[in-house]
Amino acid sequence: MKNLSTAIYAKCAVGTALNTSIGGRLYKARAPQGVTWPYAVYYLISDMPRDTFTERLEEVLIQFTIFSSASGTTEIETIFTNLTALYDYCSLTITGNTHLSMKREHAMLLSGELDEKEGGGQYYQYNVDYEILMKKN
Repeated sequence: MKNLSTAIYAKCAVGTALNTSIGGRLYKARAPQGVTWPYAVYYLISDMPRDTFTERLEEVLIQFTIFSSASGTTEIETIFTNLTALYDYCSLTITGNTHLSMKREHAMLLSGELDEKEGGGQYYQYNVDYEILMKKN
């Protein structure tokens, strides 16, 4: 999975609209305490072998979660648009594997309240799931 993480980070390189809109703050599994908003985190949800008689395949489900503390949804919707423009049906370079597909499976926008130690107020969260299929070389 380290090679997949490397490919995901490389795709969100400096200069892409997604990288710019989150200020380069893309983290794996959890963001550091006190991180500046907005930011995104991605998680490995599942990793399943999908071997056939002739090929060794791997199906991976990842989730990007975008966080925004802006007062409205414009910022988070812009970040969502940048994320989907970058990753929907993209091509990843994954060392040791041949990337076959990356397909968005699900997206959901949520809102919540920040607690006092985080300054209070409202935040928005966008969960975006992708299925990645790769062939082991």
